[in-house]
Amino acid sequence: MSLIAKFNGNMNVIGKLLKEYRTKQKMSYEQLAAKLELMGISIHKQSIYDIENNKRTVKDYELFGIAYVLGIDVNDLLKDIKKQYK
Repeated sequence: MSLIAKFNGNMNVIGKLLKEYRTKQKMSYEQLAAKLELMGISIHKQSIYDIENNKRTVKDYELFGIAYVLGIDVNDLLKDIKKQYK
């Protein structure tokens, strides 16, 4: 049994949108990981794949860094969950 709590069966709520924004910018997993590393946020390219495929949780500072590198607002990555509560 996993010790990690899931939300509606999901490990995170940003995976689908992360993939959408990353691919829209033609940014590879490796490129995103490298840019995050320059910010001092160490996320391996496999971990980015895992986030996108709902196999890994996301820490708050990782969420910020991902949004910053992609040039979007953190709320852009959270818009799917925000729709559920309107």
